[in-house]
Amino acid sequence: MNNVLIIRFLRLRVLFEKLYAFIGRHKFLLLSGFIGALGGLSSIFFRKAINLFTLVITGDTGAIEHIFSGLSLWHRMLIPPAGGAAAGLIFFFGSKFISRRSGTTDYMEAIVLGEGTISFRQSLTKILSSLFSISTGASIGREGPMVQLSSLIASLPGKKRGWTISQRRLMLACGASAGIASAYNAPIAGALFVAEILFGTISIKTLGPLLLSSVLAAQTLRLYTGGSPIYLIPQFALNSPFDMAAYLALGLLIGLAAPLFLRSLQASEKIFQMTRLPVYLKTAAGGLIVGLIAINYPLVCGNGYEVINGILQERYLWQNLAVLLLFKLLATSASFGSGAVGGVFTPTLFMGAGISYLFGSLCGATGITMPSPGAFALAGMGMFLSAATHAPLMAIIMIFEMTLSYQLILPLMLGCVVAHFVSHSIEPRSIYSTSMERKGALQFSQMLADLQISDIMKRDPVHVVDTSTFNEIAKQFIVNTFRYLYVIDKRGSYIGAICLDDIKEYLSNASLSNLIIARDIISPGPPSVRVSSSLEDALKKFMQFGQNSERIPVVSDEKTELLIGSIAKTDILLAISERRA
Repeated sequence: MNNVLIIRFLRLRVLFEKLYAFIGRHKFLLLSGFIGALGGLSSIFFRKAINLFTLVITGDTGAIEHIFSGLSLWHRMLIPPAGGAAAGLIFFFGSKFISRRSGTTDYMEAIVLGEGTISFRQSLTKILSSLFSISTGASIGREGPMVQLSSLIASLPGKKRGWTISQRRLMLACGASAGIASAYNAPIAGALFVAEILFGTISIKTLGPLLLSSVLAAQTLRLYTGGSPIYLIPQFALNSPFDMAAYLALGLLIGLAAPLFLRSLQASEKIFQMTRLPVYLKTAAGGLIVGLIAINYPLVCGNGYEVINGILQERYLWQNLAVLLLFKLLATSASFGSGAVGGVFTPTLFMGAGISYLFGSLCGATGITMPSPGAFALAGMGMFLSAATHAPLMAIIMIFEMTLSYQLILPLMLGCVVAHFVSHSIEPRSIYSTSMERKGALQFSQMLADLQISDIMKRDPVHVVDTSTFNEIAKQFIVNTFRYLYVIDKRGSYIGAICLDDIKEYLSNASLSNLIIARDIISPGPPSVRVSSSLEDALKKFMQFGQNSERIPVVSDEKTELLIGSIAKTDILLAISERRA
């Protein structure tokens, strides 16, 4: 082989090594784009599946609201409970054949609390159940199962490869953002949904993969459906600077209304849980409530997409819309509370559009020049979304992506921020945080129950007896970095502690310090915890003492309460972290 060929081969090798190194450094970024494209395709597949199920069940395709408006009264009443029963039976029998150890199906739980993977079989059961619920008129959104399907696809590679938990969580988050982006044709909002609601922060390290996944998911969907907005957007303009005052008032109103919506969903869920009925009877009962309402108000069926378009185009009289809004709230609460699989994202937009339209109609009746009710409804969708999810940035970007109207940004930003803070002051929990807190608390309590104080406490903590001199006390504070020095009596019982702050006044008076002993400057100190107590009790003790101590004493179970050890908050958190790893 001559020198020329050798040089060429070496150049190729160097080129391949550079390419391999680049792929190695950015493999998760590249993979996030692949996940986004698959998420977009899964969204297309799910839409077609809904159309197929709807055609088989009702004999028609299109918007659920229009289909139910053309059905007979008996069909309106019977189809939702029948679909609810079928959806519940899929859950019931699916749980019989799926191991409890197969993992969670909740992508939010898996990203925030879990190991970044979701159960394949349980997820398919959930998605199939949602097809029956959505195609038979349940008042829930289709974005929930679309995100579930996209997340499932993103979860599969992590089960086969030796990824870390943080890497699996990031890829699963990319699947969730792809699902949101393809559901609403809003790629930036899809990434911010995960960043704000699940991660609770926006960082370049995570935002890059989330954005790439969302963009490719939205672009994949647009190749199939086109690039037109999903809602028919009305003309929007600010007529005068005083219009901002009206949008400010609307933000205040939405901030007051959103907590009522959240609490109605929570109350419905509790009522259905109290019945202790099998899941298929709960979902059937939820469907029956929707069916009974649909006899006279078929527009409550489905996620409300067509009604939102009608509101934005000002097709409804405010009197009719007010009644429809109340029944839609009841239908959504029934579907959500019964356990029907679906999303509440679009019903949330429905409530925002409806309330804001009524507000705009009321303002118009005053005779004062105001924006049109449709313009109020458009901004109100974002405000209600901000108030319900506690993610104002995501809500602002989502509505802007739907409209691409710069004039809307100023009133939208003002209203979303005001609605968020008003809602948060009334109801600190968002539409998603209640279930997350419940699942997190359950998982956290289980971990605490499996661990004992005696397993992680440090024995024989530094201490002094109550007759120790000031010099002995000072030496302990010099050698150690703690703020509290434990004090025991002659029997070894814990009687209190000396705080570093309490000895400062004696440092400038040497003659006085020679007269001081531990008993003179002792304080109650950190509360003690018995060695047989649970770690949950220990955490309550830390909460009771506030931020003043990172470590509390552990005493024996006997009445004498002998000092035998100490336990720190970091010890508990590290033990839980190791248990989860």
